[in-house]
Amino acid sequence: MLIKKDGNPFGSHRVIEPEGVLPQPAEKIDNSFATIWDNEILIDVDFLNIDSASFTQIKKEAGDDSQKIADKILEIVNSRGKMHNPVTGSGGMLIGKILKVGDKLKDICTLKEGDKIVTLVSLSLTPLKIDEILEVKKDTDQVKIKGKAVLFENSLYSKLPDDIPDTLALAVLDVCGAPAQTARLVKQGDTVVIIGAGGKSGILCAYEARRRAGVTGKVIGIEYSEKGIADLKSLNFCDEIIKLDASDALSCFEKIRDLTSGNLADVIINCVNIQNTELASILMCKERGVVYFFSMATSFTKAALGAEGACKDIDMIIGNGYTKGHAEIALNVLRESQQIKKLYEEMYL
Repeated sequence: MLIKKDGNPFGSHRVIEPEGVLPQPAEKIDNSFATIWDNEILIDVDFLNIDSASFTQIKKEAGDDSQKIADKILEIVNSRGKMHNPVTGSGGMLIGKILKVGDKLKDICTLKEGDKIVTLVSLSLTPLKIDEILEVKKDTDQVKIKGKAVLFENSLYSKLPDDIPDTLALAVLDVCGAPAQTARLVKQGDTVVIIGAGGKSGILCAYEARRRAGVTGKVIGIEYSEKGIADLKSLNFCDEIIKLDASDALSCFEKIRDLTSGNLADVIINCVNIQNTELASILMCKERGVVYFFSMATSFTKAALGAEGACKDIDMIIGNGYTKGHAEIALNVLRESQQIKKLYEEMYL
């Protein structure tokens, strides 16, 4: 295999069009791997975990047909050189085995050939080549493939843990920024509302919110699906579980206003994978409170102008997928909570 030298640490050497941008906003990047650069890590890919908003959109477009879902994923990757959904703008993550570590990285990274890793950067910026899609797991947003990918010098990754099965670790690490940010934002005594609390990221956030808010705090879970509500009830992390459509801003506001005696919530965590939930998040938050938009379905424009229109002086945080220590925080939730681990094993194994 040929090795090129002096690749850009952020991966701009892989950008085909438009020139001068980084891989994430690029329309097309180079996903050929006969040659890699000296600051790249070549991966033999086993599974993709498609971002929830992206997979939901693709599944809806494909009429819930597995073959059409696979065809759409191949169409995106073949045209863009990466799994970057042009509708949602989001990607996902992958797990695989290290095939080659570029010469420039050998002395500064701990990886060696044969190590199994999960990438902690979005597929929307990761050069990816799919040779074959072997299975589409519609219930878990995961896709088993044969293919290759590369990480750049500045890309994040984590070795797969020995005590947690690969597909379970992938599922949890795909959303590891959410519980880590929840742990940072929630303080003792806070009232916390989690939108989409019965989903994969929502459950992890509910666990962290319960722990951080303590006995003097209150955790309220908003969920629409019957399964999500049942899962939340079995876990017992939420003081209140409410069935609400998060796109119905006024209904959400009125319910939380009544539950909190008009005080509203200190912290809102938005984990849903559907559009038009920005205003519900804003209206349920008290003055000088915090709204954390983890969902990739969030519109910055709707959030910014919605808060302005509602005269809400609140802090709104975009869901940065990276928080220091986020991978270990998420995996430790599985190690600490046998309830969550058992539930997720039933879903992802």
